[in-house]
Amino acid sequence: MTDAYIIDAARTPRGIGKAGKGALSEFHPSRLLAKVFEGIGERNDLNTTEIDDVVVGCSSQVGKQGSCVGRMAALDAGWDTSASAVTLDRFCGSGITSVNLAAANIMSGMDDLCVAGGVEMMSYTTTRIPENNNRTVDGGNLHLRDIHPQPHQGVCADMIATLENFSREELDALAVESQNRAQHAIANGYFDRSVMPVYNDDGTVALDREEFPRPGTTLESLADLPTVFSQFMEAPIDDTGETFQHLVARKYPDLNINHVHHAGNSSGVVDGAAALILSSKDYADKVGWKPRARIISMATVGGDPTLMLNEPVPAARKALARVGMTTDDIDLFEINEAFAVVAAKFIRDLQLDPAKVNVNGGAMALGHPIAATGSILIGTMLDELERRDLNTGLITMCTGGGMAPAIIIERV
Repeated sequence: MTDAYIIDAARTPRGIGKAGKGALSEFHPSRLLAKVFEGIGERNDLNTTEIDDVVVGCSSQVGKQGSCVGRMAALDAGWDTSASAVTLDRFCGSGITSVNLAAANIMSGMDDLCVAGGVEMMSYTTTRIPENNNRTVDGGNLHLRDIHPQPHQGVCADMIATLENFSREELDALAVESQNRAQHAIANGYFDRSVMPVYNDDGTVALDREEFPRPGTTLESLADLPTVFSQFMEAPIDDTGETFQHLVARKYPDLNINHVHHAGNSSGVVDGAAALILSSKDYADKVGWKPRARIISMATVGGDPTLMLNEPVPAARKALARVGMTTDDIDLFEINEAFAVVAAKFIRDLQLDPAKVNVNGGAMALGHPIAATGSILIGTMLDELERRDLNTGLITMCTGGGMAPAIIIERV
């Protein structure tokens, strides 16, 4: 089997995901991704006539984010028309899955050069298409709902916190630490290698910094925030008249949910895009590239769709087992902070040293541009392994529907 290598990783800064308020909110999704394609291509003298495939994640494939946004972005970037593309949806896990599928094509020997990544314009999908924001994961399939009731992801987070006995105070402490680590990383330029400023077409700067973080966040300031998902429970979710409370009660009729998640310990709503160049060793040698990392394991798991967010731990274990590794063999971990309880449970269940997990903060501080986040995290991990002169990193995240992809990379 051929090895798959990461040649480079790039991304936009994350902009506030509110129409008219975020610096990136007026960009077309494919144009924003094209900006990253342009930048990473120029930086690596990428011969786009030799790209075998472009694999892009996008979760809300509606309106402007429909019509195979990956292909449209490649064309918009001016890449050769022979560079084919595909757009996939594994909810939040799309940005890891896009890399995993591109790497698998290279490992199989069928491809030599791929670009992978993701994009999500939440200022578009949650503000300008409000019905998209309120949709149920089951898409209104009532037969499926009878089999697997799936509440809102935030409700799932509160369910897990209740079942696993996580208090609001310990989850808030994790959120404060995320903000502190992110602020330290930004102040010291830890993201600079991957982050590419986004320019308007007239050459002016649209955004050259992370727009979402809230430095100075404290336990006291978080304690004043009202919980969010308690407000979702009794509102009708569609024309059936059912509520999320009804869905919860189908599987957990006696569960009295302790709502602990709020805007400060949940992932931020942001816009963003990311891309990675992957190749075989033979192709890298041919064009004179020095690979930055090798992909040594990949895995995807599914689990309980009602709780939905519990699969990062089994995904990590599966990826480790495939290559005979344990958590002791991993230098750094990235677990997407979709909600504080996801990261807290990951650390607790795998008995990890918190100092090795999300060392530069996570989505509670920086935001979570859904299908772009996984690709962003892989780049973040690669940069930090290089900065610390470490070797191995594991990246994983929960997704809608009760799934999780994972990837382990090794510095070259």
